[in-house]
Amino acid sequence: MSKQFTIAVIHGPNLNLLGLRETGIYGKKSLDEINVILQAHAAKSGGEIHFFQSNSEGEIIDYIHTLRSCSGLLINPGAYTHTSIAIRDAISGIAIPAIEVHLSNIHAREEFRKNSFIAPVCLGQISGFGHNSYILGLEALLMYLRERSIS
Repeated sequence: MSKQFTIAVIHGPNLNLLGLRETGIYGKKSLDEINVILQAHAAKSGGEIHFFQSNSEGEIIDYIHTLRSCSGLLINPGAYTHTSIAIRDAISGIAIPAIEVHLSNIHAREEFRKNSFIAPVCLGQISGFGHNSYILGLEALLMYLRERSIS
């Protein structure tokens, strides 16, 4: 890989409980296991990856503000997907390509989960593939970045 991309991965609220919390919905892999998988995938795909997890909306926003020099953002905003205009505005404000991911298919769940404030400021949204949603999101982001660096 000739070009190295720096990708930030943000895990939102309650994702620190992955592997323990509602495994029928969110799967049995822990957040650390998902991060190891992403790190390995990024290394062989031309990406350097940095992880951040917080249960606090303000901490997530503050972290997003530091990402202006990153190549891209992969974000699972958790429940903030459906409530946080502030996270949406922070992503919009830093103007880097972002992809929203979810472990479960949010469109097949409760009605309130079907609306995302985050998706409109992202390149796209991937949901419903368990931990593979992160891998698919990372690959989509890297493909986008490669295409942009060629043109």
